Amino acid sequence: MKLIVKRRRILSLILAAVLSAAALAGCGGASGSAVNDGRARPSSCGRLQVKDGKLCDEKGETVMLRGVSVNGLITSESFLNEELFKELAEQDGVNLFRLAMYTYGMGTIGYCTKGDKEQHKKDIAKGVELAKAHDMYVLIDWHILSDGDPNTYVEEAKLFFAEMAETYKDHDNVLYEICNEPNGVDWAAVKGYAEQVIPVIREKDPDSVIIVGNPDWSKDLRSVAADPLDFENVMYTLHFYSASHGEEFRAMTEEVSQSGLPVFVTEYGITAASGGTPRDIESADKWIELLEKEKISYCMWALSKQPEACSMIKYSVLTYSGFKTEDYTETGLWLLETLKKHSTK
Repeated sequence: MKLIVKRRRILSLILAAVLSAAALAGCGGASGSAVNDGRARPSSCGRLQVKDGKLCDEKGETVMLRGVSVNGLITSESFLNEELFKELAEQDGVNLFRLAMYTYGMGTIGYCTKGDKEQHKKDIAKGVELAKAHDMYVLIDWHILSDGDPNTYVEEAKLFFAEMAETYKDHDNVLYEICNEPNGVDWAAVKGYAEQVIPVIREKDPDSVIIVGNPDWSKDLRSVAADPLDFENVMYTLHFYSASHGEEFRAMTEEVSQSGLPVFVTEYGITAASGGTPRDIESADKWIELLEKEKISYCMWALSKQPEACSMIKYSVLTYSGFKTEDYTETGLWLLETLKKHSTK
């Protein structure tokens, strides 16, 4: 009898250990679905940091994020669904989802131009939790574009990021992008904006990675390199479209990266800068080769069905998950193949 009780006790201890290990394995998401594909995941890499000019995991080892961006949060709500996030993470190899929230937008859909602020924040919350549940990092993007100067809505930005930092300070999978594409202003203006917004985030969330845009629609990295911000865990945005931005911009990127500037491609496309044709696959492949060599993370524009060349999904497709090969545009097929080729941490 004692032997039976002893065996039962041993089995109980083994079962408890197994359950504990399973819980730890699932620390990347509310649903406990850690993705073990060798890529950088919150469950295995934890909170990210910037070290020696590179994006690193919590242990200080360099990592790569390779992801997708919606082309406007309010108009992309249908993409925020459980099935798609599972598909992106487990089948496609995506480990970053960018939530592009327009500040000015078109008409009244901008967050700062009579948009529904609470709905925007609900969409962000849904995107963050879906990414967490499927072991992906998520980028909250203050998507200035038509407004040009980030200082136009700097007070709104401070309020927004104070709330985001308070809400997500305990989420290891959240990164912040505080100004998408400044334009019509110089680096001094953007730097002044960043010096107001970053402390607001740091007060609530002292260790998160913050990504800062720069002039010329986030392509003026030389100005940044000459006068960088004095904050830790900060990176600088680079945007390119392969049919419009070729060797000259690749040379700049390589130069500043090798000088130690932390660069993050939060948006790129294989089309013209307009989002339309032509596509330039040869140039896009050269860009990816450079980014992989320099360990610069990248996020494609756009997870969208808009009838334009930069969209991943065909306009005629009715569903928002369960995509088949024939549902993808040439852009989407190129991305899937590229993600397949580059599956390292």
